[in-house]
Amino acid sequence: MSFPNFFDQFPLLDVPISEDIVTIRAIRSDQGLVAFFTFHKDFEMPPHSHGFQWGTVIKGQLTFTIDGNSTSYGPGETYFLDRGEVHAVKAAAGTQALDVFEEPDRYPLKT
Repeated sequence: MSFPNFFDQFPLLDVPISEDIVTIRAIRSDQGLVAFFTFHKDFEMPPHSHGFQWGTVIKGQLTFTIDGNSTSYGPGETYFLDRGEVHAVKAAAGTQALDVFEEPDRYPLKT
């Protein structure tokens, strides 16, 4: 399953990653940010931390590394990151994931 075409109408997020690597559409409220990730190429995000994050893989695979331990998630599997938990992420090309961030301003909307 892929994201429906009407998701293409949601705003893009302004992230320091080229859109040929990942497209990120979003819905934002004062309480949080919902982000729809589509990875076009393999991608690795270095260790970082932020507020709470919950997510699920729609298709493909994500691998999170926390304290040297790596766990991979596939379609239908969910993950939860605690506030301030340092983690790195690897995404396989073709992966689509939905992430919900506690911080509504985790990433700005692209204007």
